[in-house]
Amino acid sequence: MRRNILIIGGSYFAGRVFVEMLAKDMDNRITVVNRGNRPIGQQGVAEIVCDRHDYRLKEALPQLKWQAVIDFCAYTPLDVVQLMMAVPNEAMEHYIFISTASVYADTMNLPVKEDAPKVTAPQKELGVAADYGYNKWQAEQKVAEYCAKSRIPFTILRPAIIYGKYNYAPRESYFFDLIAKGKTIILPKNELALYQFVSVWDVAKIIGQCLGNESVYHQAFNLAAEELISYRRFIEVLQEIMNRTFSIDTLECKKINEQNIPLPFPLEQHLIYSGDLIRRILGFDYAPFIEEMKRTWECYKQKEGLSL
Repeated sequence: MRRNILIIGGSYFAGRVFVEMLAKDMDNRITVVNRGNRPIGQQGVAEIVCDRHDYRLKEALPQLKWQAVIDFCAYTPLDVVQLMMAVPNEAMEHYIFISTASVYADTMNLPVKEDAPKVTAPQKELGVAADYGYNKWQAEQKVAEYCAKSRIPFTILRPAIIYGKYNYAPRESYFFDLIAKGKTIILPKNELALYQFVSVWDVAKIIGQCLGNESVYHQAFNLAAEELISYRRFIEVLQEIMNRTFSIDTLECKKINEQNIPLPFPLEQHLIYSGDLIRRILGFDYAPFIEEMKRTWECYKQKEGLSL
């Protein structure tokens, strides 16, 4: 039976990788809604150019029964409501909301599990990203409220730090750029800050396994591989996959902040989450960090036309 899959977003990063993966299965009838800034141009993928906030979205959507609606770009409760108003309740069999691990409040109870306390206000210390985690948490609550009222099965996914193909955020590419230019990499002297990552390919696979899967209905899940990665370990992995050494220097965290060195991860805060619940329910194994980072480096080289 052919599945009708509606994807909101899908031209950026995780959404794009997911669309590419899904399109390999001819049993999927894929419709992507985005603003058209980055056309996908994938065979077997129907693209609708429309802003999710446009009142004409409802008219633009095909009148189909959607086996799954995957929402990559809802950032506020209003975003959720507007989509729900555009898709009739009876036409949506499963709503998958892509949230973030940033919904959690600071805690020393690590790893952070799905029932950990959530942020209760914008995090002003994050500057321009102050509202992000708070708004996502508010959106999650709206998803649960609306879907319960409308009897729509939902699944919420909270990725940790995502890396990989099409990543527009200067995370791994921050280091790749320095390496490609032969510049010195500055690392914090404090080696205790630890992070957990999830590759964009694992995110896509997990979403795929969630589609219409009753075992994940009405639940929220962290997406985080088991490995704990520090700045130092991150660079060790890069040295190993590239088979070379880099020019490295270290600075106190205070000096890094004073010099506005844009390191992509927190200098002193752990970001450690348990991704075990979704792993056990799906029987899913996260790919090793070194393998997925090697894929990421190859994607970067291809994009930049490098022969390093």
